[in-house]
Amino acid sequence: MSDASIEKTAKLANDLKAKFGDLLSEIYEFRGECTLVVNDNTKIAEICNYAKSELGFDCLTDLSGVDHLGEEPRFSVVYELYGLTNKTYLRLKVLVEEENCEVPSVEKVWKTADWHEREAYDMMGIRFTNHPDLRRILMWEGYPYFPLRKDFPLEGKETELPDVAFTEKAPLEGGPFVTSPGQPHTTLREPRARSVD
Repeated sequence: MSDASIEKTAKLANDLKAKFGDLLSEIYEFRGECTLVVNDNTKIAEICNYAKSELGFDCLTDLSGVDHLGEEPRFSVVYELYGLTNKTYLRLKVLVEEENCEVPSVEKVWKTADWHEREAYDMMGIRFTNHPDLRRILMWEGYPYFPLRKDFPLEGKETELPDVAFTEKAPLEGGPFVTSPGQPHTTLREPRARSVD
């Protein structure tokens, strides 16, 4: 990333920080990328709307949930923003507690948030308030677990819904998929089920 691009990113991050003050953390810069943590997650839609309308971040390229199992707050939602005109990336994060696992939806700011938020809900259990259609997108309705949480076992969990999906734990035939570094041929290094003897 060029110095000019890094300066442009830092300027836009500073503009956002100047507008919202203590609602945002100090700017974390790493390898030319700037990250701001939103201190009050109820304000995320307002902050995102300003980033889009005033700073030119017209694309939400990704939205994902992160499980920090063992830490409090347990979850974070990460918003990866991009400006088509200014060719600049910006990352926003909100921290979400397990007991009150809710964040306002940004679907009204970027329509693409619709499916991103549904996936974060389906896989992590993070609810997005004011989402127009918050339902599971990969797992079936009524599935009681969230498969991307760190405490969800690799082999899955048995369900009590016969005829809906595979209801037993997945057989791992020798354990989890692992790689074998140092093998002479790439096919021997590929991840596959290996014996855990």
